Amino acid sequence: MHDIRLIRDNPQAFDTALARKGLEPHAATITALDEARRALTTRQQEVQARRNDLSKQVGQAKAAKDEDRAQALMTEVASLKAELETLTLSQGAADEALRDALAALPNLPADDVPEGKDEDDNQLVHMRGTLPDFTFEPQEHDAFAPALGLDFETGALLAGARFTLVRGHAARLARALGQFMLDTLTSEHGYEEVNPPLLVRDDAMFGTGQLPKFAEDLFRTTDGRWLIPTAEVSLTNIVREQILPAEVLPLRFTALTPCFRSEAGAAGRDTRGYIRQHQFDKVEMVSITAPEASEAEHERMTAAAEGILHALGLPFRRMKLCAGDMGFSAARTYDLEVWLPGQGRYREISSCSTCTDFQARRMNARYRNADGKPAFVHTLNGSGLAVGRTLVAVLENYQQEDGSVAVPTALQPYLRGLNKLEPA
Repeated sequence: MHDIRLIRDNPQAFDTALARKGLEPHAATITALDEARRALTTRQQEVQARRNDLSKQVGQAKAAKDEDRAQALMTEVASLKAELETLTLSQGAADEALRDALAALPNLPADDVPEGKDEDDNQLVHMRGTLPDFTFEPQEHDAFAPALGLDFETGALLAGARFTLVRGHAARLARALGQFMLDTLTSEHGYEEVNPPLLVRDDAMFGTGQLPKFAEDLFRTTDGRWLIPTAEVSLTNIVREQILPAEVLPLRFTALTPCFRSEAGAAGRDTRGYIRQHQFDKVEMVSITAPEASEAEHERMTAAAEGILHALGLPFRRMKLCAGDMGFSAARTYDLEVWLPGQGRYREISSCSTCTDFQARRMNARYRNADGKPAFVHTLNGSGLAVGRTLVAVLENYQQEDGSVAVPTALQPYLRGLNKLEPA
């Protein structure tokens, strides 16, 4: 959510920032709604003040036994009361109209975010790791992973397209990956492990920006709750409606959860394999910081995700997303893209974003700053990592010519020393 005062004070700058995300100007509409709301507030105050004054005069007239004047004043007081009731209804509608207009607009890009419309305009920050050198033609995971336990056919039979039954070696490897990620983030990077609800209310989805814009991309239950598309929703909303002591910041949370996405806008994309699923596991990172600390926290969070890729021996690159390719709540986003030799290209495996105070305003999440006054916190989130895509990356980068897969050294303790997965 945006600070209406910033739009009011500098509408041109607001529209210029929206244009960087490919949006039409909205400042004039927002300020008109704001002016109408403020005019109603002013009129309410005037009517209430007049009513209070007349009420005193009624008492004075009655004390003076001037019944005619008292009756005339009481009639006017009643008229003002009726007007106040009408104004209150109008004020509520005006508040809601302004809130809805603001809620529909994305966060503004940070000044250092590159210009651009889509992924072709994203900026390479750095590349890490060495691409594997195969003595054979590497395959995509869906060609050899079924023999290791990625059962696409049974998953589709049970639940439909974009569901996979993971069994045997693949299930063990996925469990090892999730555990390794959690252990790394908690023991090396100071994240607190959380086991959050997978079902949340409307307010939680609104707080992190999934609602109202992305309702069609979500799964809703019959009792009106939502299946989380990412643990970001549950973890970030831990601080909703709170005023935190400054000394507890930063807060860092992590969770390994299933995630559920309808992928309504992704028809025809990655219909094969395990890249884009309706249900998948992901380790999420969330940080809650004071505003002055969020820049450094963004770098810290992204480096934590990179450290996991480095430990797994997976080549990757960091991309800074352009303004037109960023998510709704993000002010700046780094995508980590892992090399998939079967596809011969890099694919996103983690997205780390700073949302500044955008989500905090939607959640009313604040802290007491140095002068003791409440101020909005900054929120950040990132994948550390997407387990399914990391599983695919391990399978493709460590595949052997005979269909087996070497186990990265970092994962072998989680598999009781097993160093190779053999096809069934």
